[in-house]
Amino acid sequence: MIVSHEWLRAFVPHALSAAQVGELLSAHVATLEGVEALRADLAPFVVGQVVASERIPDTKLSANRVDDGSGALLDVVCGAPNVEVGAKYPFARTGTTMPGGTLTIERRKIRGHTSNGMLCSARELGLGDAHDGILTLATDAAPGTPLLDVLPLGDARIELDVLANRPDLLSQRGVAREVAALTGVPLQAPPELRTTPALPDVAAGLESASAAGVTIRIDDPAGCPRYCAAVVRGVRVGPSPDWLVRRLEGLGARSINNVVDATNYALHGLGQPMHAFDVARLADATVVVRRARPGEPITTLDGVARTLGADVLVIADAERAQAIAGVIGGRDSEVTGETVDVLLEVAYFDPQRTRDSRRQVNVNTDASYRFERGVDRAATRELLDAGVALLTAVAGGTVAAILDVGEAPGPLPPVTLREDRIAQVLGVAVGTHDVERLLAAIGFELRHEADAPDRGRVWRVQPPSWRQDIAREIDLVEDVARLVGFDAFPDELRPARPGTSPDDPLVIATRRVRAELVAAGLLEARPLPFVRGDDATHTRVANPLGEDEPHLRRAVLETLVDRAEHNLARMQGDVRLFEIGSAFEPMTAGALPTETLRVGALVMGARRPPHFTDPKPPAFDVWDAKWIGERAARAAHPAGRVACIPAAGDELWSVTVDGRLVGRVVRLALDAPVWAAPAFGVEIALGVIASEPVAGHGANRWSAASDGHAASAAARVPPLGFRPLPTTPAVDLDLALVVPDGVTAAAVADVLRATGGSLLESLEVFDEFRGGDLPPGTRSLAWRLVLRDPSRTLRDKEVEGRRERLLAALDAQLGVSTRGR
Repeated sequence: MIVSHEWLRAFVPHALSAAQVGELLSAHVATLEGVEALRADLAPFVVGQVVASERIPDTKLSANRVDDGSGALLDVVCGAPNVEVGAKYPFARTGTTMPGGTLTIERRKIRGHTSNGMLCSARELGLGDAHDGILTLATDAAPGTPLLDVLPLGDARIELDVLANRPDLLSQRGVAREVAALTGVPLQAPPELRTTPALPDVAAGLESASAAGVTIRIDDPAGCPRYCAAVVRGVRVGPSPDWLVRRLEGLGARSINNVVDATNYALHGLGQPMHAFDVARLADATVVVRRARPGEPITTLDGVARTLGADVLVIADAERAQAIAGVIGGRDSEVTGETVDVLLEVAYFDPQRTRDSRRQVNVNTDASYRFERGVDRAATRELLDAGVALLTAVAGGTVAAILDVGEAPGPLPPVTLREDRIAQVLGVAVGTHDVERLLAAIGFELRHEADAPDRGRVWRVQPPSWRQDIAREIDLVEDVARLVGFDAFPDELRPARPGTSPDDPLVIATRRVRAELVAAGLLEARPLPFVRGDDATHTRVANPLGEDEPHLRRAVLETLVDRAEHNLARMQGDVRLFEIGSAFEPMTAGALPTETLRVGALVMGARRPPHFTDPKPPAFDVWDAKWIGERAARAAHPAGRVACIPAAGDELWSVTVDGRLVGRVVRLALDAPVWAAPAFGVEIALGVIASEPVAGHGANRWSAASDGHAASAAARVPPLGFRPLPTTPAVDLDLALVVPDGVTAAAVADVLRATGGSLLESLEVFDEFRGGDLPPGTRSLAWRLVLRDPSRTLRDKEVEGRRERLLAALDAQLGVSTRGR
């Protein structure tokens, strides 16, 4: 999408440069592809004023004194006959390179006079073909003013990469809406759109309408829901005014004539393709929107004779097709220099039908590009008025009739927007006032629905008619984010959820316990769950990382004890560590150990860091350990009743939840120097990870489940196992089955597994089909079966035999047959 900077300023009179506008749009609207300055070759030229002039004898030359704003008058020799004292002309100073780059102005002697620059003609500047005199400037600008500030030639093209979901940006006005919202400068109509001619009453109908001798009929309302047109009589086809030529040149389009240029203005400026027909060349002055007849011929505006298929939507007269709807017009009804009466078409064509037509005739146009993505259907009549105003302004004429056939669409469905959802998606809150201000600035209507203390404000948002891409709440959140500016959001990584599945209860419990223990001043350790142990009491790992620690620990405290002894060996007696990790209870031979997730804590030494106000803080004691155990248990099991029951020996307290043993508080025996303080340990079970049932617990063994979550999780999680990669090839067997509606896919799968035997490695449904030639009350399910023998390659005869056996079992047990039989 190419945006003309000067055209954009006509809609939004901002003070930004083209480069600044491009960066603003790139940051908030669409990716900037580049900014190209037009007539940048005229940047060195300035306004020069002749203050004195005299003829050089025996020549057609004049010696002039020119004020170029530098503070000193320059001697300039000129051969133009129209040099006048006091007049202002384009001036090229010494060293200026002329447009085209073939000539650089130098100081030189001409007939005994020194010339320091050049007064320029329109042809020398590339502004026209006139070369019989220099270009006189009708301006009050002071000498030395850049020429581009005097002549409106310094436009720039801003190229944007507009994605398919934003067809509203495929016009100067659409981009101007965004610039107005981002800069705060109000959107306005350009001068050429501020005058509307007197319009007659509208002739309207759902299927057809007639006025001023012209009839319009829609035979295919699905392809064209609405067709509006104006009949303008007495137009004068000719060259376009300079302002219209410059508008189109700013986009790289060439001027054709005033009528066609007016339609191109509407296409590029307002985003609505329009087409002008010569009324005199329409049979019976009739327009019919219909499907093409099979093999119907048409010669389009590009001079190509085309043959149309029956699914192509055309604009026809009473006899033949005159245009391919939404794609390209026909040559037989185009506007020419003899045209007097014009029918100006403004319609809405179905995007899919437009795309199908465009692909069939193999032609791409600016019109089809916009219709395929969706124009503003609700603005058809409004845009027709704008098109009529443009047409009559540049080509004259009188509006004889306005016809409106079809039905105007209703508003787009409203969307609910929640303030807390914005904060959840973006990671930061956006103020209520800012949300309302930003969305209202780009045309949304917000109605306050509710306020919730924990959710913030809730709005019912009505999208504008040109934003058909807004269908969900997340679409509105995206608009808020881009208008705020993505560079305004923090760039540090924050907690985020990649999906919508909730966390496992064990993960939630782990998060609570970690937060509690960190708040209590403990530091988290994350060692590996391997210990020295022995084969009689621990589970040995088949491939240990090191032979000094080849066993899986039975308690988290086993690892924390090693960490504490490591600290003591380095003269560090103040230890406050915790770990959340797995412990493994050995099971019977050949079975996997039971894995439980536990939290362990070890404290010894000073209860808090020393301070000059408390140089010798007290040491941890049994009551501190009890407090840590209770705090961890409450965090792990918030819904239960936590109690600590005195125990005997080194086990000081048994921690229970609703009477169920979940942990312990113990005094630890360390390999410690004599100066070390007593060490205390806490271990609380969070839940079972492995699926094996927990059994045979002794006095120091326990199981735990928080409200039954861990136990249910254990029941549904299969035990981990190892299976070598296969060395023989698999055979994929696809079955297309006709299944009665009362038979479930699970029932089919059970029969396939039972009949497939050991060769059936896996099966899955990959397609479902209904209708077509299937009997009523049935559907087609396509299954993919993978067959493999682990010791050899299967033969074709074996696979075919297994297939026949599977189909026979399905037919006999479920009444399922294979499709095609």
